[in-house]
Amino acid sequence: MIEIRPQPGPQEQFLSSSADIVIYGGAAGGGKTYGLLLEPLRHIHTKGFGAVIFRRTSPQIRNEGGLWDTSEGLYPYAGGTPKESVLMWDFPAGTSIKFAHLEHEKHKLDYQGAQITLIGFDEITHFTQSQFFYMLSRNRSTCGVKPYIRATTNPDADSWVAKLISWWMDEEGFPIHERSGVIRWFVRINDELIWANTPEEIIEKHPEALPKSFTFIQAKLEDNKILENADPGYRANLMALQKVERERLLGGNWKVRPSAGMYFKREWFEIVDKVPRGVSVRNWDIAATEPSTNNPDPDWTTGVKILEHEGITYVVDMRHVQYTPAGVEKLITHTASVDGIETEIAMEQEPGASGKITIDHYARLLKGHIFHGVASSKAKEVRAGPVSAAAENQLIKVLRADWNTVFFDELEGFPEAAHDDIVDALSGGFNVLAQKSKGNYSGFTVPDAGKTKIPGLSGRSTGIPGL
Repeated sequence: MIEIRPQPGPQEQFLSSSADIVIYGGAAGGGKTYGLLLEPLRHIHTKGFGAVIFRRTSPQIRNEGGLWDTSEGLYPYAGGTPKESVLMWDFPAGTSIKFAHLEHEKHKLDYQGAQITLIGFDEITHFTQSQFFYMLSRNRSTCGVKPYIRATTNPDADSWVAKLISWWMDEEGFPIHERSGVIRWFVRINDELIWANTPEEIIEKHPEALPKSFTFIQAKLEDNKILENADPGYRANLMALQKVERERLLGGNWKVRPSAGMYFKREWFEIVDKVPRGVSVRNWDIAATEPSTNNPDPDWTTGVKILEHEGITYVVDMRHVQYTPAGVEKLITHTASVDGIETEIAMEQEPGASGKITIDHYARLLKGHIFHGVASSKAKEVRAGPVSAAAENQLIKVLRADWNTVFFDELEGFPEAAHDDIVDALSGGFNVLAQKSKGNYSGFTVPDAGKTKIPGLSGRSTGIPGL
């Protein structure tokens, strides 16, 4: 006989709370998704009961280890029959648990007239505030089970959720242990949330109000003993994250934000006079504007060349210029010939048709080289996370060159500095290289890089002396 039950501690507290709305988690690895999937099972024998659990997008529902994947190891033991085509589980009493998305703001209107007893949000910071409160109006029931909402979350200092749960946090952004699970009441009046410790306090001032009860329950990795025992390396994975994400996902900090010097510090990088041979890539972040009176400091075109050898990434060369479109083309094609065909070339592909046209154009210019565009929809800070974590763990070395000062100055100023072209070029190349797996190469000494003058180019440059 298989027993289905929550783990002692926060997960058990989450499933036993009487609040109308409970937000659970605030760190990675706390058993949030499993707890959310357990919640509707208490009512699967109640005729007329139905639950909908939302993720922001459909792919997130089907991801390995996500809602659907995890439910397949749970719901069959409770008598559930899967309908994967519609992401739904049916149970013998006629009850159902459905997974759905609210990818776009308009999708909330798909639920006009709906009556959902239990509404769940997996990673509530991914949803908009208007989506959450609109779905609150769909939280109705005639089956005898009081309608309620359950949600999971990781910290996000800039989300609307951070303000919603601020009473449960200390001044530094960490959950106050003694307040975890404490229920408060609120009412929404003229788009403002009025809070009180009891419903009577609200009703006394607003007699027509119908307060909702609310609480936040903290859960961290150490509360999930099953995961820690099954995968002891998971904590090491979190420890290897860049500092901001580590503070959020391991420490549960709701106020930490990226700031200058938090992503990169000069002392994390060892300066070397030679590098071994290895798999190399040069990634370009392109711009196409020369300085002018109206725009004295436009974006820079930056190409960073890196290679990997035995788990260490080496930054070998940087081209950093403010050229016209024609100048940028000459620079990129000349640099490709200097690097040789063994160095793969990558370039961020901007969204839309113009981005595709640019990539197609350079693919023709660089015929004979390994070249491809890399589409990216993630924020710059997210893209920089992996290379930042590698640097902090002393896994990146930099070849001594005259561009080093400019390179480190911009890295240390990220994300507050005026320019982030170098960071974009570095992080993009690092992420491309991380996906490649080729053999090791014997070592050799790299000659001085960036000493070539390209005739006919004007504009400002760093890393190509003589221009």
